[in-house]
Amino acid sequence: MTIEVEALHAALRQDFYAFIQKSFETVNPGQEFLPNWHIEAIAWHLEQCIRGDIKRLIIEMPPRHLKSHCASVALPAWVLGNDPTRRVVCASYSEDLASFFSRQTREILTASWYRSVFPSTRLSRKKNTETEVVTTKGGYRYSASVGGTLTGRGGNLVIIDDPIKADGGMSAAERLRVIDWYRRTVYSRLDNKKDDVIIVVMQRIHVEDLAGHLESQGGWTVLKLPAIAPEAASIPISQGEVHEREKGELLHPDREDKKVLDEAKETLGSHGFQAQYQQDPVPPGGNMIKRKWFKRYDKRPDRDWFSNTVQSWDTAMETGEQTSYTVATTWGVRENRYYLLDVFRDRLGFPSLKKKAIRHACTWGADTILIEKAALGHALLQSLGQETGLPVIAVSPKHDKETRAAQVTPLIEARRVFLPEEASWLAEFEQEILAFPDGKHDDQVDSLTHFLRWADKRDHGQPQLTCTLVGGPRRLVRYS
Repeated sequence: MTIEVEALHAALRQDFYAFIQKSFETVNPGQEFLPNWHIEAIAWHLEQCIRGDIKRLIIEMPPRHLKSHCASVALPAWVLGNDPTRRVVCASYSEDLASFFSRQTREILTASWYRSVFPSTRLSRKKNTETEVVTTKGGYRYSASVGGTLTGRGGNLVIIDDPIKADGGMSAAERLRVIDWYRRTVYSRLDNKKDDVIIVVMQRIHVEDLAGHLESQGGWTVLKLPAIAPEAASIPISQGEVHEREKGELLHPDREDKKVLDEAKETLGSHGFQAQYQQDPVPPGGNMIKRKWFKRYDKRPDRDWFSNTVQSWDTAMETGEQTSYTVATTWGVRENRYYLLDVFRDRLGFPSLKKKAIRHACTWGADTILIEKAALGHALLQSLGQETGLPVIAVSPKHDKETRAAQVTPLIEARRVFLPEEASWLAEFEQEILAFPDGKHDDQVDSLTHFLRWADKRDHGQPQLTCTLVGGPRRLVRYS
């Protein structure tokens, strides 16, 4: 054996990412393997499981990005190659899918290159079926469908890959069936509950799917890989190395570019796309604010149809702040009904914020601009008041966020707030609003409540204080 071949074999034994590439060629002849950082991230996290550094792992990512090849096909082969006594249990939502992955693993195990790389791993002739691959050292890869029995089967490693079909995720009974199967069957099959490993890889379907349930229990490492990065993130891809993902960066543009993702969003709808591709499902009913309370409009009315066009700004705490967003919601008002026309959401320093506020007001022809008199909003009020003729109103809310939100929920429950049937920003807006107060962010909630409190006081004829800022008279609202 040449030095080059020995080096290649060593790499395949020790580097799971290299093994993924080689095994892909075996089960997908004629197809090109497209390397990408997200596959390195998957490989690295799975390696940490095999080395015992991670005991419970959830990988959430869109379909068709090699998650099943990495976790259900290549990983069992690599594990058995390095330790032919390991007991691996794999499960997917159907018997056909589970058997398909099992056959692909067998293709790798019987490949000539694999036998050269792992000479100690050989398949037993006594027991080798479509659902079970057994080594001569007593290890195995056993496959089953989610919900099926695992009686008599134990494992050091359990891999659950797509436990529920995309079109079945909205069924509460189906979701509960999967969770109950995990509780009663999977967990009890571990040989050693303290040291053995469970891996769940899936696309999100619903906030209460298996991944959502497990995350709520705590104790799980979660690798979330949305198709389009909603914000900047540092993702480990190897020892001491991370991929710095920028906001808006596509997961794998060589495989699915912006056009493909736009088509997927059109096919699935914004909510389906938000769950299956962005791994951020929208709560179906809502917490404090309920989905059913919102009315819908199909075609946006002309601006002249509204009596007032209002923009509500909730600014971030300070320049460079990394946990809050600056949000501006744009509303059309007609009588006592409020139509959400646009949502702007970004992280901006003050110079960019000021330019955006001016452009945004001109774009929509804003009659009223509400700006919270706090953080960067205070400086924005002063600057716009001194340098422009924009109709700015300072909003100085008191009380905590939940109290303010509770004060406006009657307006939403009365079906006076209208959302569009479709918009590029709609799913993220609803996800935040319906998750409140348990969601990660609440900036869009603040913008919504600022507007609704102002609108409600205006509709009821409550007095507004008038003050004079440099640059002309401005309307000033203070809330108690």
